[in-house]
Formats: sequence, C-alpha cells, structure tokens
Amino acid sequence: MKLDILGIVAHPDDVELSFGGTLLVHQKKGYKTGIIDLTKGELGTRGTPEIRAKESEEAAKILKLSVRENLGLPDGFFENSKENQLKIAEKIRQFRPEIVITNAIYDRHPDHPRSSALVETACFLAGLPEVKTTLDNVEQEAFRPAKLYFSIQSITREPDLLVDVSEVETERLEAIKAYTSQFFDPNSDEPETYISSSGFMKMIEARSREFGHRIGVDHAEGFNVKHFIGVKDLFDLL
Repeated sequence: MKLDILGIVAHPDDVELSFGGTLLVHQKKGYKTGIIDLTKGELGTRGTPEIRAKESEEAAKILKLSVRENLGLPDGFFENSKENQLKIAEKIRQFRPEIVITNAIYDRHPDHPRSSALVETACFLAGLPEVKTTLDNVEQEAFRPAKLYFSIQSITREPDLLVDVSEVETERLEAIKAYTSQFFDPNSDEPETYISSSGFMKMIEARSREFGHRIGVDHAEGFNVKHFIGVKDLFDLL
C-alpha cells in the first residue's frame, strides 16, 4: 500500500499530541495516512505497554489511518544505528510516502530528538540504490520522500509551517484522550507525571489556539523544516 503521509515517531501518542489533526485533515481530503511508532512506550510511568497498544489502536480508528505499525525498538534506549536506519528505510520503501513527519528537532524527552535524527537519516538512505533492503525476500526499490517535517512537542518552538486543523479539532482531542491511562484523572491511583498533570491538556489546547490565531483560524498545528518551502502560485498560500 502506498501512503501519502507517514508519521514516524518514538512513542504511541507522539503523533496524537503534535500532529494528529494534520493527518486527519488530509485523510478527509482523500490522502492515505499512516503511523509507525518506533517503541511501545514501555518505560512510561502510567499504564502498561499492553494498555498503550489498545489505546493506540483506538486512536488510529479516530484518525482513520490506513496503516499503524510498531517496530518494537527499546523505549529510551534505541540508537541512531545502521540496524535501525535500515529498519525504517525498509518501511519508507514499503509505503513510499511523499511526506514524512517525525518528532521534534529538540524537546524535553531525549527520545524525541534522537528519533527525529534517526528518521532523517533513514529518509536519506532510503533513496540510495546502493543501500539494500528486502521485504518478503524481495529486494526493494530505492525511494526518498519529497518532504520531511518535524513536529513541535513539549518545548514550544517558532513554527516554520502552520496547518489549519480547525475542522477536526473535536476528533483531534478525542484521539489524544484515547490514551486514558496517560492523562489527568482525579480518581486514579497512578503516580502523576508531566503528561497527567491537570494543566497539560490546557497547554495542548492553548497552543493550537495560539498557532491558529497566527494564521487567522481557530486551531492549527506547527512544524519545523530544514529545507525551503516553495510554491508555484502565491495564491496557494491563501
């Protein structure tokens, strides 16, 4: 299956917390979208990997993804190694997305910038014919996504690109809240974490409103790039 947009991130819920709305907006326009989670989030303080897997399945339904897979790399300890680069390059060649979106370039969780560097390297290697990968014992053709975007996560960064997600704001929040084990519950006996604090969701909602305000809409998600953004028609920016 060929995808149009593929999110490749460190943990289940990374996409939902940073660019789930962007995937859903494009899915509604007829584009095929998918997510590859690198780890199962097994080092998370709340819940279990099994619970997180069920939550990510529910979020995938809300986002109407065509594909969601988990590579099972070790949470907290995966490396930007040749082995992991090839695993991701194989998936890029399998799904051949025009756009890949990954974790933040810099963030409070060290897995996030490490993931972004790993995915950036894998995207480049996937386009080299001399880098060999196979799928079902068949050698894959080289393929490199046209664009790579970096999400904005816990640490707010000045965005290079903003996507209007106003029309899917309700579903965007539903996908985030599918991770019920991770978020604020006054009746829960689980220890409080950065994500489960009562103010975290308020921050998420406030950011989407602030980003939206910058482009004259109700809600938006922001991205960073390492390449120039160009258009053939200035009216495409309206």
